[in-house]
Amino acid sequence: MSYTVAIENFIETYSELEPIYREHYSELVARQSACGISMPPYRPRLDEYRKAASAGYLLHFVARLDGEAVGYANCYITSDMHNSELIGMEDAVFVTSKHRKGVGRMLMNAGLAELKRRGAKHAFVSVTTDPRVALLWKRMGFKETAIQMTYTF
Repeated sequence: MSYTVAIENFIETYSELEPIYREHYSELVARQSACGISMPPYRPRLDEYRKAASAGYLLHFVARLDGEAVGYANCYITSDMHNSELIGMEDAVFVTSKHRKGVGRMLMNAGLAELKRRGAKHAFVSVTTDPRVALLWKRMGFKETAIQMTYTF
């Protein structure tokens, strides 16, 4: 039994990973609900993900255990709108509940290494499902630089 993390083609792997995406979204809905915020049903904008993947600015990392997908990380690599530096913007990082002992760190390490290899100057992540994940990011060297707030209309 060994875990692997690799960049995979989002378009080719989405149908396989859809149950994991749904699990992630249900945890996000539960977290938001606990904060008094209701979320609509899962309905991803797959056309936009496919465009980003085809254009090369969506990096789709998949963690596998003996070939079975157990987590993913999606990251956009783009130029900062304010200074034009190349940056990584996390879209989502998720590991299924049975595999949360080190796999998230593996995904992040792979993502950070790839962003650095491509010349990115910064990587930005947010914590939306489990606030304890922020502790992992801090141990990995991330600095708390913002607080995300939500206003509901």
